[in-house]
Amino acid sequence: MSPAEQEKFDALVEEVIENLPEAIRKLLDEVPVIVEDSPSRDLLLQLREEGVVTPADIEDNTSLCGLHTGTAFTEQPIDNTGQLPSDIYLFRVGILAQAGGWKGTQTEEDVYEEIWVTLLHEVGHQFGLSEEDLEKLGYE
Repeated sequence: MSPAEQEKFDALVEEVIENLPEAIRKLLDEVPVIVEDSPSRDLLLQLREEGVVTPADIEDNTSLCGLHTGTAFTEQPIDNTGQLPSDIYLFRVGILAQAGGWKGTQTEEDVYEEIWVTLLHEVGHQFGLSEEDLEKLGYE
């Protein structure tokens, strides 16, 4: 992905975050959003061991749009010491593939929408929602 495409994508991420409800934006002060082109092979291998991705996903770096790491608010112990903080990852390549790429008549709108859905999906995990819960809400 070219630097210009990365900048264009990142500007859309910033726009999505600015348009989120204030309560969710405040959450992102505690749970940072990290934007990368695609997940590392090591991360994909770790996720395969955890049953999150399939071996085919490791070969296809367009299959993963986002990732929540860490402990959901609903599962954090009261003392919450010694735990790494949660992070939300957005992967440019996966999101662009899901949105149909940069070509087309509604390109930026489609990419914006996919960033929106992916970000809210990962925020949902931070609040303890399962994949099934998110699918029912339309954030699959």
